[in-house]
Amino acid sequence: MEKVVVVTGANSGIGLALCERLLSGDSQLRLCLACRNMQRAEAARSALLHSHPYAHVDLLHLDVGSIKSVLTASKKVKARYSRLDYLYLNAGIMPNPQVDMKAFFKGLFSRNVINMFATAEGLLTQQDRLNSDGLQEVFATNLFGHFLLIRELEPLLCQAGLTSSVVWTSSSNARRSAFSLDDIQHKSGTEPYSSSKYASDLLSLAINRHKNSQGLFSSVICPGLVMTNLTYGILPSFFWTLILPIMWFIRIFTNTFTLTPYSGAEALHWLFLQKPESLDPMAKYHSLTSGLGNNYTRPRQMDLEDGMSEVLYVKLLELEKVVRNNLSEEYADMEAHRQYLNETE
Repeated sequence: MEKVVVVTGANSGIGLALCERLLSGDSQLRLCLACRNMQRAEAARSALLHSHPYAHVDLLHLDVGSIKSVLTASKKVKARYSRLDYLYLNAGIMPNPQVDMKAFFKGLFSRNVINMFATAEGLLTQQDRLNSDGLQEVFATNLFGHFLLIRELEPLLCQAGLTSSVVWTSSSNARRSAFSLDDIQHKSGTEPYSSSKYASDLLSLAINRHKNSQGLFSSVICPGLVMTNLTYGILPSFFWTLILPIMWFIRIFTNTFTLTPYSGAEALHWLFLQKPESLDPMAKYHSLTSGLGNNYTRPRQMDLEDGMSEVLYVKLLELEKVVRNNLSEEYADMEAHRQYLNETE
């Protein structure tokens, strides 16, 4: 039976590169591009079908930053497919990034240059905001929307006799120091991206603890330093023009500068070829590129604690109850208003 694969954020960058690699290796699989921008999704689908004319590529409108969109998309997935083998949680945002230029130029000509580019530690902050659901936008898009998507798709992901995988696109910027269990949405901080990525690492560990017995396995990857739309949004274009030659030179001496989306998707594709039950839940699987341009994957242990991951999991379940109740009340108010209008006509 054909495998079913859903990829969020699949219309560009690492997500699109993953789709291309998946179809190149197995043109028989059923691939679903779950995207917020359907015009770009159509363009991505056309590009994939141009390279693989007999491939089965579906489209799904999904904005993981919107609770209603996640619930609607989940219903469509459950109606469309009888199984779900891989769910790639790749969509993410980094809004309004601010770079400490003094720290940037200081680090650019120091021994710390590789770590600076790899982790952006001490260099990058963001300005977050509330979304229409009253949640912090980065938290909702990078973490909670995907969590809710998994919860909604459990009937497909946790079927008796089948094994399924969820794979999170994390980051080397996922730092414990940016995350707090007292502020899981990162309302008070200035590093919501780093916080959300560390939270996804924790959540992956908790999912394995709770769902492995039901056939669902979770893994985390780091794509390395990749030049995507998200990356280009951090600095003005002329800076990248100046810096890119330096980065290609540094790539000779480090394996974390994957640079291209194709190379960044290496770990995502490698996991597709593995048995989920054989993977280490405490490892983050890194896309790496040698100085000669050869791509490979290597696991590295994450700085995680079981207790911390369990507390986050419980907090997310509690938040899920709250948003579902709020949504039910909203629908009830809308129905009451509709009935009132009917009665007054």
